[in-house]
Amino acid sequence: MFKTKKQKGLFTILVGVVLWFLPMVTGLPNGLTMDAWHMFAIFVATIVGYILTPMPIGAIALIAVGLTGFLKVLKPAAALSGFGNGTIWLIVSAFLFAKGFIKTGLGARIAYMIMKAIATNSLKLGYTMAFTDFIISPATPSNTARGGGIVFPILRSLCSAFQSEPEEGTQKKIGSYLIASTFQANCITSSIFITAVAPNLLVVSLASETAGVSIGWGQWALAMIVPGLLALLICPLLVYKIFPPEMKATPDAPKIAAEKLQEMGSMKGNEKVVLFAFILALALWATSSFTGINATMTALVCVGVMLIGGAIEWEDVITEKGAWNTLVWMGGLMSLATGLNKSGFIKWFADGVGSNLDGVSWVTALLVLALVNMYLHYAFASMSAHVGAVYAAFLTVAIAAGAPPLLAALMLGCETGIMGGLTHYATGSAPIFFGANYITQAEWWKVGFIVSISNMICFVGIGMLWWKVIGLW
Repeated sequence: MFKTKKQKGLFTILVGVVLWFLPMVTGLPNGLTMDAWHMFAIFVATIVGYILTPMPIGAIALIAVGLTGFLKVLKPAAALSGFGNGTIWLIVSAFLFAKGFIKTGLGARIAYMIMKAIATNSLKLGYTMAFTDFIISPATPSNTARGGGIVFPILRSLCSAFQSEPEEGTQKKIGSYLIASTFQANCITSSIFITAVAPNLLVVSLASETAGVSIGWGQWALAMIVPGLLALLICPLLVYKIFPPEMKATPDAPKIAAEKLQEMGSMKGNEKVVLFAFILALALWATSSFTGINATMTALVCVGVMLIGGAIEWEDVITEKGAWNTLVWMGGLMSLATGLNKSGFIKWFADGVGSNLDGVSWVTALLVLALVNMYLHYAFASMSAHVGAVYAAFLTVAIAAGAPPLLAALMLGCETGIMGGLTHYATGSAPIFFGANYITQAEWWKVGFIVSISNMICFVGIGMLWWKVIGLW
């Protein structure tokens, strides 16, 4: 459709200008302020820009943030608020963890150990990474910390061990598949346990406050374990089918890995520093619900441990382009999404959906709400913001339509994790995996949408039947 970056840029600007001035022709929708509509116009134009990429998405984010303040849609502090978001700095720290794993060789050592044990084919590796994430998910209340800080550095080193690198044009060899499959699995595990991702705790709180529905840790786990494990079993194979790696069978990999490990010799001092920082971060992340220590502060301290121990140097930090590029575009988008929510636009949209469900059966109403809730996340860069903006409103509408309160709470709540798989900005771990440059934006969105259909069938369809079997409604 568009042949040049200039055409893409002009179209992006046109979208924003048309939306900005549209109320002058059609009138402002009832219940919306002009600031809310203008925030919506800038947000949509930004998303269009992210999709078409007439320039790097970091540059688009910077321009959009500047416009919100320049045009007085947001105050400067609000426009820049996303750059101080804790999740953004957790993402930066995860990139630096990956740098430590790769620079010291610890990541390669772990990768070769995995290769030696199970690397007979790429699909087995996909399942290994998925269930590694699953095992640690109950004790890691952040999919950014789990996926970005724990799994990603190992995965990135594994790709290097297979000589699958974007810089060399060999990303399709196996790396693209492993990145896509592991990220989607990270989102699925986020829905299985209350403690697997922070917004689940917000869901539980809102369900109690809004509808008087109490959901315990064990009850949530029992409800989600069957649909969750089914989705997790399907995911690596589904991604394998729609995004097949060039390297399928790797029969010589275990032997090669054993030889590489022998060449590396015993663990070096800088590897031990990274390993210590890694274990410390894992322990503190896993116990954060008890200690109250913030996950981002833990990550920054552990990066400091690597700096003090000499495993990485300050030059490594300031030259890690992926980290700082992500800080700009993700922080900018977080500011826009927060501004859109605070302007009242999201609430207006949710109320509009609810008013159109009058007279509809509760089953239909609940399924429609579940679909809207899931795919509305294309407009969000934070699962917490999404939950805070629409969960209570949608739950209220579903119960008013006659849906059993616990069923409605679980159905809307189970989507909190899996919605993170839709886009490259949908959750904190997404920019980390996407920023590795193994997958194009178009490929990322394609895989995300197809896997989302499988996840919805498992969690919403089969989940609803499972919840009936165990007596939750």
